[in-house]
Amino acid sequence: MTSREVVEGQQPQGADEEVTYTLTTTPWGSSPSNVVVTVYDITLESVRENVTSTVTSGSPSVNGDVITLPVILDLVENHNYRVEVKFTTGGQVYEPYFYIVGEM
Repeated sequence: MTSREVVEGQQPQGADEEVTYTLTTTPWGSSPSNVVVTVYDITLESVRENVTSTVTSGSPSVNGDVITLPVILDLVENHNYRVEVKFTTGGQVYEPYFYIVGEM
């Protein structure tokens, strides 16, 4: 079984940076559809706050097996984020994730 956490691991991103990440779905399957991207602020381990509307701009898109996420921006320095990418492929629903650390 393929791990749900992406192999690139935790990503640093400056608070003033605007970054567009991509996810290749080949380990899970081809031609993904029904893509939903959700970003959680997980700085407080006991709280998982959905901040998608404040830290993303745009919509995800698909080209072959590559999902391009919305732009991720306006992160808070010293905050930890979990980005979940939910999609359907081959009749199955998957939700891999990765982490971003807001930096100065």
